[in-house]
Amino acid sequence: MTLTVTLNTTLNEALALHHLDAERFRDIVGRLYAAGIIVRDEDGVEQRLYDDMRRIEVLLHDYFGLAGFRLVHDIKGEFFRLYAPGADVPGMPADELEPVLGLRARLGADFVATALALRFQYQQGLAEAGRRLTDDGEVLVTFEEVSATLQTQLKRTLPVNTVERLRLLADLRRHRLIRMAPSFSMDDEDALLAIRPTILGIISDDMLAAALEAEGVDDAAPSTDAEQDAP
Repeated sequence: MTLTVTLNTTLNEALALHHLDAERFRDIVGRLYAAGIIVRDEDGVEQRLYDDMRRIEVLLHDYFGLAGFRLVHDIKGEFFRLYAPGADVPGMPADELEPVLGLRARLGADFVATALALRFQYQQGLAEAGRRLTDDGEVLVTFEEVSATLQTQLKRTLPVNTVERLRLLADLRRHRLIRMAPSFSMDDEDALLAIRPTILGIISDDMLAAALEAEGVDDAAPSTDAEQDAP
């Protein structure tokens, strides 16, 4: 008699050891494929997902590793980020796999430029510390400071249209790069944006240095290695 062991059987048995089921596993994997990141302090849903991921972290590394993905856990920042095959992961050696272009997000030039400006501001905040750096490792900046950094360092301006600016901020928040209060208003000069430590996982030192040296971002913005295409 031949005993056939499937990946599904093995997975379910491994999950059972941690008192989790396949549905919960699909919730975790689906969120990572869709957003590329799970941050514990984002909300109650991601807090519970993150805590469950900690319990099956080895299993998740094995699962994604079979497909060439890399799952990076920032313990201090309490978040997991998923990188596609061939991605340039800041602070880690190359995986020597061929990039899968369909898994790399095409982000607009405004998004890329603003992310670079946020990375610059984050670095400045770490250097200055004081009031700008929070206990959670976030750096507080005003909207005007981001706009000024874009102009002086990258020779680029924010979209003129208010709707486009709001959409840009929403995209940055969706990628977990910034946090802002529900009452945030671009017209309030004192309103603060919190740049999250997750910015370090999407904009490397080399990327920032290259952009500053070039003094700008090409309108045909390249895809970033850190994120997968969201549905």
